[in-house]
Amino acid sequence: MKKYILLISFLFIAANSFAQDNNTIKGTVMNDADDKLLENVNIVNLNQVKGTTTNEKGEFSIKAVVNDTLFFSYLGFKSIRVRVTNDWLKFGDIKVKMTELGIALEEVVIKPVQLTGYVEIDAKLIPIYDNYRYRISGLNTGYEGGSNQPGAVSKVLSSIFNPADFLYNVFGKRPRQMKKLRQMKDDDEIRNLLQSKYDRETLMAVLQLERADIDEILNKCSFSKDFIRTANDLQILDAISGCYEEYKVLNRDK
Repeated sequence: MKKYILLISFLFIAANSFAQDNNTIKGTVMNDADDKLLENVNIVNLNQVKGTTTNEKGEFSIKAVVNDTLFFSYLGFKSIRVRVTNDWLKFGDIKVKMTELGIALEEVVIKPVQLTGYVEIDAKLIPIYDNYRYRISGLNTGYEGGSNQPGAVSKVLSSIFNPADFLYNVFGKRPRQMKKLRQMKDDDEIRNLLQSKYDRETLMAVLQLERADIDEILNKCSFSKDFIRTANDLQILDAISGCYEEYKVLNRDK
């Protein structure tokens, strides 16, 4: 009799855990000022590293369990975090309201390149962007060239002769964050939403890093200030991931 009770208890716990793992929660995102439905709001489950976006009716659905945190971000609105509760799972669809931000855009002056028609002269007038990433085959490291990166050679040499030290300081103490980084790379929804973002907010929320930490990681991995400043969040994700893969290769034999 005791064995049957234990078996029933085990099956109940297993069934409950399975049900929790497969919970899909739903909601609607609205503008707090006028209750207007918001389309294409980015939503990421920070615990399970899964992403989604709202449809034209402001609706979304995403896998989550109790105590998971959902991160909502939308251009021109204040990003928010919402904790998943038992009531949400019990009663279903809830309304999430986001607050609009007042953003004053700076004036941008675009100066066209005036070409003369003479190849010798025009070749000197057309700007050349040198923030390209170079890689030395077999050394698992890279650098960026150009006049704006005078330290490129010294950086790549320091990476060759003493690569493990700075890479360990960057990644060795952050195993959980780096696991989430790999999960982000495997989720198509997250990759798609990061492609149009430049604010690093989602990266900071998932990886539990500050903006300065992300910039320092890229700097120590020999990415130029120009790349760090202009790259979108997906490029930043891939850059950090590539540097982390180098760290794993260098750390494999330790």
